[in-house]
Amino acid sequence: MTPTKFYCDLFGHNYEVTKKVTNHVNEYTCKCCKKQLTTGSNGKLTELTPKHQEINFDLERIYNNKLTRLKQKTLRSSIC
Repeated sequence: MTPTKFYCDLFGHNYEVTKKVTNHVNEYTCKCCKKQLTTGSNGKLTELTPKHQEINFDLERIYNNKLTRLKQKTLRSSIC
């Protein structure tokens, strides 16, 4: 057992947000053991698997496109 894994087993993980996907979905990484989690569909933390990474990537792309469209719409309506 590695010292960092032992530390996390004893005291718990020390997660930090490493990526903000949307307002409600984030990706987290433990500062000690580098374990990665994400916010699942039920709002709870889930292990960040390749499938979840792909979902988060697509979700972030859709979310950013939506924000861009809303900003453009707001700019157009404020000009008129």
